[in-house]
Amino acid sequence: MLAVQVLGPLRVRRDGVVLALGPAGRRAVLGLLALAHGKPVTRAELVDALWGERPPPSATNVLHTHVKHLRRLLEPERGRRAPSTTIPAVDDGYALALPPDAVDVVRFRSLVARADPARAGDPHHAAELLGRALALWHGRPLADVPVLAGHPGVVTLDGERRAALARYAEVMIGAGAARDVLPALVEHAAEHALDEAMQALLVRAYTASGQRDRAFDTYNAVRRNLTEELGVGPGPELSAAYLAALEEPAGDSAAAPAKPRTPGAPVNQLPGDVAGFTGRQAELAALDRVPAAGRAGVPIVVVCGTAGVGKTALALHWAHRIRSEFPDGQLYLDLRGYDPRSPVAAEDALTRLLDGLGVTGADVPVDPDQRAARYRAELADRRVLVVLDNAAGVDQVRPLLPGTSSCLVLVTSRNSLAGLVAVHGAHRVDVDLLPVPDSVALLRALIGERVRGEPGAAAELAARCGRLPLALRVAAELAASRPGSSLAELTGELADRRRRLRVLDVGDDVRAAVRTVFSWSYQQLRPRLALAFRRLGLHPGADVTPFALAALTGRDPDEARADLESLARNHLAQPAGGGRFTVHDLLRAYAEELAGEHDPEPERTAAVERLLDHHLAAASAASDLLHPADRPYRPDVPVTLPLPFTTGDAARAWLDAERSTLVALCRFAEHDDRPRFAVDLANTLYRYLEGGHYADALTVHGCALRAARRAGEDGMLAAASTNLGALRRLLGDYDQAAGHLREAIERHRRTGDQHGAARALSNLGVVQERLGEHEEAASLHEEALALHRRSGNRYGEASALLNLGNVHSRPGHHADAVEPLERALDLFGRLDDAVGQASALSNLGDVCASLRRYPDAVRHLSRAQELFQRLDHSYGVAVTLSNLGNVHARLGDWARAHRCYTAALDGFRDIGHRYGEASALNGLGEALCLAGRPDDARAAHIDALRIATGTGDRDEQDRARAGLGVVRQRV
Repeated sequence: MLAVQVLGPLRVRRDGVVLALGPAGRRAVLGLLALAHGKPVTRAELVDALWGERPPPSATNVLHTHVKHLRRLLEPERGRRAPSTTIPAVDDGYALALPPDAVDVVRFRSLVARADPARAGDPHHAAELLGRALALWHGRPLADVPVLAGHPGVVTLDGERRAALARYAEVMIGAGAARDVLPALVEHAAEHALDEAMQALLVRAYTASGQRDRAFDTYNAVRRNLTEELGVGPGPELSAAYLAALEEPAGDSAAAPAKPRTPGAPVNQLPGDVAGFTGRQAELAALDRVPAAGRAGVPIVVVCGTAGVGKTALALHWAHRIRSEFPDGQLYLDLRGYDPRSPVAAEDALTRLLDGLGVTGADVPVDPDQRAARYRAELADRRVLVVLDNAAGVDQVRPLLPGTSSCLVLVTSRNSLAGLVAVHGAHRVDVDLLPVPDSVALLRALIGERVRGEPGAAAELAARCGRLPLALRVAAELAASRPGSSLAELTGELADRRRRLRVLDVGDDVRAAVRTVFSWSYQQLRPRLALAFRRLGLHPGADVTPFALAALTGRDPDEARADLESLARNHLAQPAGGGRFTVHDLLRAYAEELAGEHDPEPERTAAVERLLDHHLAAASAASDLLHPADRPYRPDVPVTLPLPFTTGDAARAWLDAERSTLVALCRFAEHDDRPRFAVDLANTLYRYLEGGHYADALTVHGCALRAARRAGEDGMLAAASTNLGALRRLLGDYDQAAGHLREAIERHRRTGDQHGAARALSNLGVVQERLGEHEEAASLHEEALALHRRSGNRYGEASALLNLGNVHSRPGHHADAVEPLERALDLFGRLDDAVGQASALSNLGDVCASLRRYPDAVRHLSRAQELFQRLDHSYGVAVTLSNLGNVHARLGDWARAHRCYTAALDGFRDIGHRYGEASALNGLGEALCLAGRPDDARAAHIDALRIATGTGDRDEQDRARAGLGVVRQRV
């Protein structure tokens, strides 16, 4: 007997056995025929659905071939010339002729029609019919046939499901059975965040089931989404649901309330106040008149003015004055808007700001819009001052604005940012040149009493500096370093230098003054310091370390550190803490100009290459300490400078500190046509970034792939596609992952790279496993295993055996998993790879538990836990604890199972591993149900379903739904 599943991934079963349908086009043809069950679909309609407006000349022949193969598959007993009874030809098309009960979409529509109030009569009977109809769904219609995602038939079905779910929810809430509809509502809400009617039903269901905390959380989340995405507030239906929740008497909630966010220590990222800050009383008074935070709208202040006029100094001085008004902290970010090499992209800025708020690793959303939403959510109800320095324009700032009036945003820019003023009501404070008295006062504060003795020369010096604070500070430092010279002599030198440079900067007095003072100070530098200053203009990152300058200059790090400190004393660089230094964007631009004038192009190129090589070599050495087994697959870059670390902990700290610089270098390599460096750096950082820095990983691997595509070299393209595909797999974006990995496999085969092909095959195998295609997954892992054996890669062989065992770790196949996992354990032991041994032991213990070999399970898992703890491997510890929870639950030791699951959840949440969190929640739900606590079990499964729906992990979605089904049966 044939059965066709359309409500979810397309499946055809004969007597319960799933048939292999073949390529995507063939699946699409069958899906379209199933959607139209019994009604003919013309060839023209099929061609249009498969190829759109540009079908290939062979479209009709391809279509005929697909139908021929489908007929053979569905009717294996039919003779070659016998007419088809399952897919008969009808006029100029085909139809699917199966009994109504054979196609799930027909059964769904029949059940919904019977549940119509006019026919069902009894609400309880209607609820039973609708529940049966909705139980037929296993995900989006034809979820694994992407070409039909926007087909009218699929869109119509989605609408029918929504209507059935809404009707079911209404009936269940009215019947006092709101809890039973929660899982379906939670799943829909996760996929349709802006569907107000369904979100209102979810709020009502939570309220009716006594979970007012969750009702309020849901309402607030929807309200924020509507405001941020559409610029509107909640409509009457959602507002009414919220008011009903408010009016509901508070009682004992049957489910534990959502855990409140635990606030960390207030963040303080403000650089120090400016020494010797002088004047600006009018500007400070204008800033003091800005409406206080907490009123309607987000308070935004724009401090604008020409380059070097002291915008940042004013903003920071005022920020320090008002910081006590923001007890939850102060964020600071230099957007480098006028840096021609690497202005900070808005999505990267959000990552850095979230990092300051304590949101790191995998908790940082990959999608930029979701990242912005998470940033606004973190700032909601917190009083934080956000300082955005050196913004280029409104588009760079707008995604960084909070969504709550409790925060204040302070922006500096050379641009007037009129869009922020007009659209967002920002308050603009214009900063002009320092008045002469204030300029002289600043010189007096920096130089001392010599200014009082030569007031005329001091005023002349201020004028020569254009009354710009940056130029005044540089000139004052030079004057202080020459106590034997009068100010008049120094002013004369400056005037003479201005005359010699007048051919430059014609028509721009401000920039001419700045350049004159810079050049005057630069001329006083010793040749070594002058070279160091010029090299700073070649660095693409936001800050520079002594090691980076040593690479740029070809000196050792101690000499470079001394050079940076000397440049800082001359106000040509600025200490930024942690042994790092920054350079004002005007000085950076001047340094780059000087490098172009004085250093031959081959020397500049060699300096940049040394900088890139240093970071690549250091990143590779850090990865060697953290992931030694992967050493043969990283680029071999000689270490030319002493490494700033010798232990694994120090290596990880270095990677954490340099991460933003490494991302900037990868962006630079992409735009500077250095694809080999971009790909090599991405390969080197893969294991570090996969540990949870997914937003940065997406940037790095995206840069590498784009650079490789421009180069058109198969080896680089294969490596970059593998990395991006593996990352997309981790993120649960399985369609994109499969596309990148299939391309990578083809290119690896073309270049003969067996290791690369095996790695891509393994990742694709994991994707197929998560999609429920276990047979294909096993085949891919076996192919990877064969490649590793052929190339003599023992570590790869062990990893492939581990993956193969994992594929078999499912109901009905656990016995098949034991042998490959035991072989993997043996190989990892011979290789002395502790992480591999622990992983194999953990998985083997889980399989033994499923086979009811509980003593073996406890022994393997306990060994795995000890190894992971010794290695400080947080993810491994969490996985092992979750697996131990499974064992203790099966043994009936509910207290120990609960402790294991709770500890595992804490571990997964700490590292941001969403799949692990969903898995542990499902395990906890299963244990709670067996322990006779169905309400708590339901809450755990609902949370797991919410997470798994967001990540796309179907196995945990199915597990959560199955758990909820068991709970319903036990209540």
